[in-house]
Amino acid sequence: MLVSRNGKVNSVIVGDAERLFLPDIGRVRGGSKRFRGLRLIRTVLRTDKILDDDDFADLSKLRLDMVVGITVGLGGYPGTTDFAHLLPQNPTGKLWEVTTVPHPNQIELRFDLFIAELESEFSRKAEVVQEVDGHPAMLVYVATDGGRDPDAGIPELEELCRTAGVTVVETVIQKLSRMHPKFGVGPGKLEELALTAVQRDIDLIIFGQDLTPSQLRQITEQTDCKVIDRTQLILDIFAQHASSKDGRLQVELAQLKYNLPRLSGRGTSMSRLMGGIGGRGPGETKLEIDRRRARDRINGLEKDLEKLSSQRLLQRKRRIKNTTTVSIVGYTNAGKSTLLNQMTKSDVLSEDQLFATLTPTSRQLYLPSLRGVVLTDTVGFIHDLPKDLVVAFKATLEELETSDLFLHVVDVSTDRFEERIDAVNRILHELNLNQKQILVFNKIDRLEQEDIKSRAKLWGAVPVCAVEGKTSPILIQKIEKNLLSSST
Repeated sequence: MLVSRNGKVNSVIVGDAERLFLPDIGRVRGGSKRFRGLRLIRTVLRTDKILDDDDFADLSKLRLDMVVGITVGLGGYPGTTDFAHLLPQNPTGKLWEVTTVPHPNQIELRFDLFIAELESEFSRKAEVVQEVDGHPAMLVYVATDGGRDPDAGIPELEELCRTAGVTVVETVIQKLSRMHPKFGVGPGKLEELALTAVQRDIDLIIFGQDLTPSQLRQITEQTDCKVIDRTQLILDIFAQHASSKDGRLQVELAQLKYNLPRLSGRGTSMSRLMGGIGGRGPGETKLEIDRRRARDRINGLEKDLEKLSSQRLLQRKRRIKNTTTVSIVGYTNAGKSTLLNQMTKSDVLSEDQLFATLTPTSRQLYLPSLRGVVLTDTVGFIHDLPKDLVVAFKATLEELETSDLFLHVVDVSTDRFEERIDAVNRILHELNLNQKQILVFNKIDRLEQEDIKSRAKLWGAVPVCAVEGKTSPILIQKIEKNLLSSST
């Protein structure tokens, strides 16, 4: 039976010796009540294990007030009884508590007072948890064989979250040979995620790897949380920072292309819920309408971006006749915009955030022996840059094709900066951009002098500190030397 708090029987369910199918009792996440307001009370034919994993799954996913299992004794009379309820966040890490009594009439519990106190404790702990700067979320990282090391991947994901206005209040790492094909993480770990989300009042889970449409649906259904992956997080940041018309078009195109295969009917079924009748009907028709609209919008955006690309091509042809272009490339948040401001005495937007620059910005660069040199700031790259973003920002990246020289800016103070250099070079190679480049090690103010010298010598890089506002004479000389050698 499902029994409400006032003792009224909400539903009577008849199962078999193996399983019990609960009716669809709807969703409550985001409501004013922390728990469902229902107790599941059921008979159990076995005596070795009264409450099983399905009971605990229902307790957490459906946020039931309590689950009670009553064994059937001799003559069909009630016998040993287990009852379980969820626990708020606690030092032991326990997710629920189970109590055993010899007979149900020995449950000495004033339930109305008990559930009021439990909800109050959950609310108090959740208020403490949510005293954060941004939207609280759980970060999940699956460390697979041959995959990126968590020591490198997690700090970057945390920085992406900070830029997106999300505060990570819980980080979960699981090591697997490969991502679980259905859930991304193992089934047991998924159950742990769902329970932790309830304990800490988290309704957003961010995966550090990209998820398939099927995995996204399964995890969302099992946790009852909003679930996004790394690419969706990056797309969200791009959407926040896109200010120009072409930038907004490119972001929208990337989002539509990524989300199209993920459009699906979002059911509310959970553990042991009935399916079939009531789950069919006009919803599929609406889904097809949504997909068709998305495809039509993609086609329209691609045509608009083609026009923009043609306009940019004409502008570049006019500019190339009398100018030399130097483009700043590099990993996101390496200090590219700050360096542009320093070298050209400009005031381009420069923030300590990932992907602050999405639209190319060009300024005149003064060089003693050359005239007509333009310095261009470009969108930052990132490890495993989503393919949909590369395609959508083709019009922007075309600016790099006509560059005479690249300034490859690197945040040398970052751990594993070598990996970031490789990531940028890999993307440039994939885009068939093989221009000469000068390696620029930025943010040297965060390092000891000996470290700066040794790293710069090893890599043949020019050390600079863009925030100091003084252009490095060595960098200017290198730019001049490379441009003069190219023109002869």
